[in-house]
Order: sequence, then C-alpha cells, then structure tokens
Amino acid sequence: MHTTDFLVIGSGIAGLSFALKAATEFKDATVTIITKNEKNECNTKYAQGGISTVWDKTVDSFEQHTQDTLIAGDGICDEKVVKMVVKSAPDRLQELIDWGTQFDKTSNGEYSLGREGGHSQDRILHHKDITGAEIERALIEQVENAENITFLTYHYAIDLITEHQVKKKQIKRKEKVTCFGAYVLDEKKNIVKTFSAKVTMLATGGNGQVYNTTTNPVVATGDGIAMAYRAKAEISDVEFIQFHPTALYNPGEYPAFLISEAVRGEGAILRDYYGERFMKKYDDREELASRDIVARAIDNELKKSGTPNVYLDCTHLDYKAFKKHFPNITEKCMSLGIDVRKDYIPVSPAQHYICGGVNVNKKAKTSLKNLYASGEVTRTGLHGANRLASNSLLEGLVFSHNAVENLKKRFHKITIPQNVPVWNDSGVVKNMEKILITHDRNEVKTIMSNYVGIVRSNERLLRAEKRLKVLYEDNKRLYDHSELSTDLCELRNLITTAYLITQFSKNRKENRGGFYSADLV
Repeated sequence: MHTTDFLVIGSGIAGLSFALKAATEFKDATVTIITKNEKNECNTKYAQGGISTVWDKTVDSFEQHTQDTLIAGDGICDEKVVKMVVKSAPDRLQELIDWGTQFDKTSNGEYSLGREGGHSQDRILHHKDITGAEIERALIEQVENAENITFLTYHYAIDLITEHQVKKKQIKRKEKVTCFGAYVLDEKKNIVKTFSAKVTMLATGGNGQVYNTTTNPVVATGDGIAMAYRAKAEISDVEFIQFHPTALYNPGEYPAFLISEAVRGEGAILRDYYGERFMKKYDDREELASRDIVARAIDNELKKSGTPNVYLDCTHLDYKAFKKHFPNITEKCMSLGIDVRKDYIPVSPAQHYICGGVNVNKKAKTSLKNLYASGEVTRTGLHGANRLASNSLLEGLVFSHNAVENLKKRFHKITIPQNVPVWNDSGVVKNMEKILITHDRNEVKTIMSNYVGIVRSNERLLRAEKRLKVLYEDNKRLYDHSELSTDLCELRNLITTAYLITQFSKNRKENRGGFYSADLV
C-alpha cells in the first residue's frame, strides 16, 4: 500500500504542469507521478508545431483565436470553454517560459510566431520543429528539483480504485462514484502496487495505437479513457478522430513521422501523385484549411487515383529559413534521399488526435469525485468535432492550472478511506502465449483502420462492432486468468477504446469535423 496526496497518471504537459503547481501550492503535500515508460515518453514529446496564443495583440485578438477554434470545431465546441482557454493562454505560456522553455525568437528578440491550418493570424510559439520535446525538457527539469514530487517510471496504471473495490459492490453508471487512487503495475518488479490518493489526476494522453498508421508513440493506447470508462466516468465525443493530413509516407516506419502543419503554414503546397494542385477543389483556404478538410481531401484523391500518397511541395520556399525552422524534418527527409530544395515530400494521412474522451468541466473535474483529468484524455468542449492546430498543448496547461485553482478551496477537506483493499491476484497463472496478445493487438488496428477511419459507413461500423466483441471476450478470458503484463493491459484498453469509438460513431447522425460517414452525405 502506497499513500500520496496527489497521484498523477501521465508525464506529458498536462500531468507535469499539474504536478508542479500542486507541489508549489500545497508545499506540505506529497505528489506522485507515475508513467509507464521513460519520463519523457508521451505525446507531448512528439508535438512539432507549437502552442497557440494571442501574443501580438496589435494584429491578433482573443476574438479571432476564439472564432478560428469555433470554425475548426464545426459547431460542436463549447463557446464558453473556448473563450476561457483563449483568454488564459498568454498567462499559461508565460509560466512555461518562466519554467525555462526556450521558444524561438526573431533577430530583433521578439518571439517568432508561426501559423498553421485553420489559424487566421500568426500565433504559434514554437521551438524549431521539436516544441514538445523542449517543453518536456523544461518541465522535467523543474519536477526533478521539487522536493515533494516523486517520479516513478515504468509504473503502469491498471485500474482506478472506486467504491467498487472499497465497498465490494457493483456500481451502476448513474451512481455517484468517488476515486480513491489506482492499482499500478511496477513493470520492472512485476508486482501490482496499490496507490491510495486524496486526488487523482488522469493525464494519460491519447489512443493512436488503435490504428495501423498513427503519429502517436507506442505508449498511446487509450489507457485513461478505458480506465475511466470502467470506473463509470462519463465519456463523450470519441467518434471525432483527427487524422493529420501530412504524415511522411515511408512504408514500414512506425509510428509515422509527422510533417508539421506549420510547413503548410509557411507556404508548402499539396500536389497529387502526378504533380497537380488539388486543394482549391475542396476549400477556399486551400492548404490552410482545417485538418479534417485537408485529410478528407487527400483521402479522396488517393481513392480516386489508387495511388499510395500525395506530395508536399516545399521547393519554392527559402531553404535557409526552412532548415532553421524545421531542422528535424529537413534531416529526416535527407536521410531518405529527399532534398526539399528540389524534391517533393511524399505524404499521406495518419491518425493523430482524439477530440473526445473523459468529460470534464472548466475546473478539470470529471464525473467521479476527486478524479480530475487534463490533456488529450479529456473532452473539455474546446476542440468540438475537430481540434484547431496547436490548441492541444494549450488545453493541457489551462485545465491543469484550473484543477489546482479548484483544489485550493477543497483539498484540505478530502480524506482517504482506511479500507482501500490491496490488489488481489490469487488464482492467476503465468501467461506464456504472448503471440495471442500480439495477434489481437494487430487485429484491433486493422479493424479500426479498415472500418472506422477517415470515412466510415453503417456497414463498416457493424463489421467493426462484431469483430471487436469477439476480441473483447477473448481478451477478458485471458485477462481474468493470466498474470498481468503491460502488453495484456494495453490490449484490454485498446479494445475498450476501439469499441467506444465504434459505438459513438454508430450513434452520430450527422457529419461533423473528424467524423464522416458516407451514409450521411
């Protein structure tokens, strides 16, 4: 049994910024961060573009940023949430800077502001094309210097602890449920630890690994959404899956290497397999249309031509400026024999982001008492049906901040029950057939890519549902009777999130943003 005041599950921008603020605000409290891999292995690390904020108010405004977000969200955003996040952005960005994040500057010392698809102004603060990695570096450095934060790597959260375990009774989905911490697998010692906590922050990131082609790292297996769903938390909008239009087309590479939205923001042009421009046919904004529109346009071009990729043309751009802004993209392309000065970059869409997730209010509170959530694992109302580029890192910062602000008023009133049961693994046997897990994981990815991708249909969704039910039953038998492993638990969560995406897709009766059904045209 391990007891902590704050249990933070996840080590991206949402989890680390919450941990830092909680440790600073509650100096006598203990903060424990758990992450299932290395400290910095998370979606944040792989974010290339940057963070959006109204920085130069002489040309930009909160109203413009709000309107851009609402347009991208295609009528599903919560406008009050959008306005709150946009107005909070400059203060949250200043905190990141104060924590040591180095954003790029121009020759006159001002911050260099980029533009991405869907934005009407230059408002993206960035660090070359590795903004997320730079933010992780700065936050981890701050966390490591905090005396009251414990950082545990290779600790994998299995399930949230609620009345279901404490009172040993089944909980109905509409009952009021309290979170008391989580059961956590120490991957190196292969034992399950019980962490009881006054407050649990769910910051586990996304679920890209349910698809064959994704820009997400291998740790993005939908753990938080699945855990919250099993604990009877409210989930919504998970049918809105954002596919990044321009992942580098390089068969065999996994995860897919991202060609940042900011490349199109700098003026890169999309061309079909035969070198012809095509975006004008789909949107007046052409290459700067929102991601859902560009991704569907590319998908349509690929299906019409039967070709595996389209191209991103950067040959007309200033190479020196391009290389300075996008050194990693330049280097990656060069390693594959692609010289951006004279060669087009082959690209195709890849799963990139889930716009829905665990429901939270403006204070980052979930429907479970004492369970907060922040980042990609959530549905906040900010993204609606389609996330505006570079709003995601901002979302994590804002809602983690709001969670700590809310806890100032109530943290001292929270108590931990004394009868939290430890993990019981009696009766399980060691599972030696890892091939079953590998096979089923690959099958989930194939099902979702074939049937629940950029374009869906009623028939495809029914096929996905049937196959996922079989996988669920097979996995449940394996999970109930086998010694736990990270692979087995990840498969369980992948099947759960895949099932949720499919069910929410079946229930969606109109095409919006990241959801598109051929039967609703």
